Amino acid sequence: MKLNRYIDHTVLKPTTTLEDIKKLCMEAVEYDFAAVCIPPPFVKLAKTFVGSTTTKVATVTGFPFGYSAIEAKVAETVLAIVDEADEIDMVANILAIRNKDWEYVEKEIATIMPIIRNHKKVIKVIIESGILLEEEIIQCCQLYAKYQVDFVKTSTGYAEKGATVAAVQLMRANLPANIQIKASGGIRTFAFAKELIDAGATRIGTSNGVALMKE
Repeated sequence: MKLNRYIDHTVLKPTTTLEDIKKLCMEAVEYDFAAVCIPPPFVKLAKTFVGSTTTKVATVTGFPFGYSAIEAKVAETVLAIVDEADEIDMVANILAIRNKDWEYVEKEIATIMPIIRNHKKVIKVIIESGILLEEEIIQCCQLYAKYQVDFVKTSTGYAEKGATVAAVQLMRANLPANIQIKASGGIRTFAFAKELIDAGATRIGTSNGVALMKE
């Protein structure tokens, strides 16, 4: 299995430096990773580092807690597009999900999707599966399937529980085949990454990408 094309090589810590971004991008190009996933202020710089390679530049919106206003997520999305991000990992409003305010959750994605599609970008919606009930995960899958998002993503890496095989299996069972799954949060070994891929994940978000390739 060529793990490299599954990996979103990631650094999202609030202390990220320019040198961190350069190192991440150079590693991603060397190993031909699918993407780098970085804080929004570094998108333009990362684009220069990855150049015309096959490695995409992803950034985050509503990160890490998801409870910023829809208008704020729209502004972040537009800025990411202006800076030429290829992919956008948006944290869903977890407060709305936990409070069963599905009308708000739907309004959020209904507002964001036209912007994504009009600019031919990829969106990954982060639902923080580790802190949701099974029925909440299923309802998220059904809702985001309706809006034909590109990926549903397990985790930000900031909650107390990250990706699990069970969550990926549950998501795969409740998403149409054309919607992909990104597993992230706590993926530190090749064996775990492979388990998640076998369960249905098509992207692996990790800050440990190079180490996984060397196992």
